[in-house]
Amino acid sequence: MYDLTGFQRDLLYAVVGLDEPHGLAIKEDLEDYYEKEVHHGRLYPNLDTLVDKGLLEKSQADRRTNVYSVTRRGKREIEARREWEQQYVRDLL
Repeated sequence: MYDLTGFQRDLLYAVVGLDEPHGLAIKEDLEDYYEKEVHHGRLYPNLDTLVDKGLLEKSQADRRTNVYSVTRRGKREIEARREWEQQYVRDLL
């Protein structure tokens, strides 16, 4: 996960947290978090990068809608990241 941008990490976390992680739902979730618009030209290439890295899988719900899911590798990467973060923020919690 060290080679991901912050935006890519946020995408990965959003996919894990959503019940139906399709492009528009992911976009809306991140727009709520960032409090500004996330453009399609930023969203979809970064989702494709996560698919290419083996952290997400992409399937089609219908002709216009892609659905994303986190792979086992993606879950392992998230767990490793959370463990790494814990060593630094433990005293804050």
